[in-house]
Amino acid sequence: MRYLFIFGLLLLAACSNESDPAADKASFTRIYDNNKFNATYYPIDIKQTPDGGYLILGGRRLTNSNFSGIYLLKVDELGGFIAETEVADELVAPIGPLLVANDGYYFFCMTNVGLQTQLVKLDADGTIDGQFNVAGNYPAAAAQDGSNFLLLSYDNQDKESVVSVVTPTGSVSSSKSFSIGAGDAVEEPIINHYLRTGRQLPFLVGRMPGGVFYFNGFYNYTLSLAFTNLAADEPQGIVQGQQDDGGLSQVVPLEGGKFALARFNFGDNYFLPTATLNSSGISASTDLGGNSMPELTPNATVKILRTTINARKVVLYASNTRSKQIALVGYDESTGSLIGSKYLGFSNPFEVASLTPTTDGGLAVCGTTYVAGRFARICIFKLSAQELTEAFKGF
Repeated sequence: MRYLFIFGLLLLAACSNESDPAADKASFTRIYDNNKFNATYYPIDIKQTPDGGYLILGGRRLTNSNFSGIYLLKVDELGGFIAETEVADELVAPIGPLLVANDGYYFFCMTNVGLQTQLVKLDADGTIDGQFNVAGNYPAAAAQDGSNFLLLSYDNQDKESVVSVVTPTGSVSSSKSFSIGAGDAVEEPIINHYLRTGRQLPFLVGRMPGGVFYFNGFYNYTLSLAFTNLAADEPQGIVQGQQDDGGLSQVVPLEGGKFALARFNFGDNYFLPTATLNSSGISASTDLGGNSMPELTPNATVKILRTTINARKVVLYASNTRSKQIALVGYDESTGSLIGSKYLGFSNPFEVASLTPTTDGGLAVCGTTYVAGRFARICIFKLSAQELTEAFKGF
């Protein structure tokens, strides 16, 4: 492919001395480093591939662009390095998650010149085998919607948040735009987000099962959660934030119209494992309450995964602590009760990027660590089913 440049990679974490292959695959920690000491890599999403290994979508710092470049990493079922790809600088600003369709993996990014949104297809080895031009620019968030994809993007010409349904060939089957409000002040945090010179904002897009669409983005001067049918000119429901100082940091629909949420407000963080939202009216995120999480970094990044641990449906939260670890906090999905927690990381600072269930009933957590406290590198924590059962067995 004309966009591919391949470089060698060193594996920092030593291989286990254990002789049990099953145990080696079930639980490991890996940190990936190379000899390009001025390089910066960060993960965006991780998916387990049919061969038992893992495919990681990441970003990298570019010296010739204000946007991040694209980095792809493939490792085996033990976390051992297989291949890495530094995609050429013509493509920038990748977003997650990795989306799955037609036996391939997809992600959105944009061109460095013209800033046109692109949909890129990968095979299970991380090789690019398709690229499709998509209308619009500045992709912000994506999600799976059956065999199609949802895309939230920012139209910097008309100053609008745009929600689109995109096919695996890059065609936009439906789309709706919503004004962020006039003036430069509301746009400033958005641009800083894309340039990574400011806080990374919790842009989200999704759809309630068989129902309306939603996006967490800017609408009417405020970072808000908006519900839309992609037909009406205005959202049918709004959960308002506090400009960019407060709002929802993660939203995952549950059964029965409930949601697992995380919210932030002027640095404080709250978890709401089972919450009700007004999807057809106006409300405020500050009225939602929630479990205060003072151990987390201010306005923390939060990931939420619905999974099953020891035959129990669990809502698993992952976030970053003030002590530079990754915190996993589990709640019973049906009751919202706390069932356990686990902390990942040692020596170096660690930050969460993504987590995914594995075929052996375990969990893979992908994050960023800082080697020698300064070199941003990708890491994986693989937890076994037994480790999860012990950590989230309830009280």
